[in-house]
Amino acid sequence: MAQQSQQSDVSRARRLGRRLPLVGGIAVGSVLLLAGPAFAHVSVQPGEAAKGGYATVNFKVPNERDDASTVKLEVTLPTDHPLASVMPQPVPGWKVSVTKAKLAKPIEMHGEKITEAPSKITWTADGKGVEPGQFQQFPLSVGQLPEDADQLVFKALQTYDNKEVVRWIEPTKEGAPEPENPAPVLKLTAATGEDGHGAGADDKHGAKDGAKETAAAADSSTSDTTARVLGAIGIVVGIVGVGFGVLAGRRRNA
Repeated sequence: MAQQSQQSDVSRARRLGRRLPLVGGIAVGSVLLLAGPAFAHVSVQPGEAAKGGYATVNFKVPNERDDASTVKLEVTLPTDHPLASVMPQPVPGWKVSVTKAKLAKPIEMHGEKITEAPSKITWTADGKGVEPGQFQQFPLSVGQLPEDADQLVFKALQTYDNKEVVRWIEPTKEGAPEPENPAPVLKLTAATGEDGHGAGADDKHGAKDGAKETAAAADSSTSDTTARVLGAIGIVVGIVGVGFGVLAGRRRNA
């Protein structure tokens, strides 16, 4: 009897050894499915700026295709809170154009009445564009940011050289799952600067220290990536734990 029990234990151990790679494979596959698309969003970085001031933001555009390059980015600016000053920074290998539109309601800026404002920014590649496995940042100096809003939503269209267009235009609702193609969002925070326009308004024309903004964007990107990786690790640990529990239960019932 003792010999039969030992043989049974050995047999169960072998079955467990064969099943563990399957459980691990399922866990890793689940993480890739959950985490993969999250890294491919067109986004605004840094993701927040002070109300009432000026800011330099970057539209980060990753290439999410293996067989095509991104050759155009169109960003529609908000019309409910128009931005009177929008200045793109030159990006090597890309042409940029600014489209303006008449405002339904004029706004005042530095004592002047503004009747039209930028409505769309379009970047078009001169060469290869954003190739597979790469990303590109498109900087904009924007202002004056509204004081009566908590966020600005920028709808974006990403065009590939195979004519495919990805529409990053879906709103993200608080408490709801993130949509498949969320629109880039710039969150607006309370002003903290001495002049009441936040740290980003040290120049009334919206000019800022590029090195500081680049560092801020990099920090934001790193923090976002770290959070997603930690979340993915947690999912792996959870799935593996469930797998061990199921197999252990079967072993006890065997």
